[in-house]
Amino acid sequence: MGTLIERLPVKAIIGVLIAEPLILPKVYQQLAKQFGPIDYTSELLPFTSTTYYEAEMGKELQRQFISFEKLIDAGTLANRKLFTNQVEQAFVEKDTSRRRVNLDVGYICMAKLVLASTKDHAHRIYLRDDIYAEITLRFYRKTFQPWEWTYPDYRSPTYIAIFNHIRTIYREQLNA
Repeated sequence: MGTLIERLPVKAIIGVLIAEPLILPKVYQQLAKQFGPIDYTSELLPFTSTTYYEAEMGKELQRQFISFEKLIDAGTLANRKLFTNQVEQAFVEKDTSRRRVNLDVGYICMAKLVLASTKDHAHRIYLRDDIYAEITLRFYRKTFQPWEWTYPDYRSPTYIAIFNHIRTIYREQLNA
């Protein structure tokens, strides 16, 4: 039998996909109310790696990444995804099913970036309540590296630089 050791808390992140940046303050207010203060916000980046979301969300989508000051237990990932699904639903355009915001909830630890999903696949592990976890990137040779299943945008040098920066914030928090 293995010996159980205390696991380190992780750094909560959310990838925000949006067509209407003007609603970001309202979205972030709900997220901060639930998860605590946001300690990092990337610049808004054009989302051009796929047209998958255009029919539902419109064109000229933008992505922004945020992280939260409070470190968390990795075991809360499913709870966080369930909450962000509610936030997405709260911003659905009235009288349509048009989603105005997509929230990719996950966490960064020293070894990896993990995202939650509502979709099963061969490389995802079931958590609970129809929520799955995916190791999207691994930290190897001083930077995050993609897997064969990593989404094209998450493997981009721009995103990887953001995740490396958030990991540095996380490491400093652990060392404090």
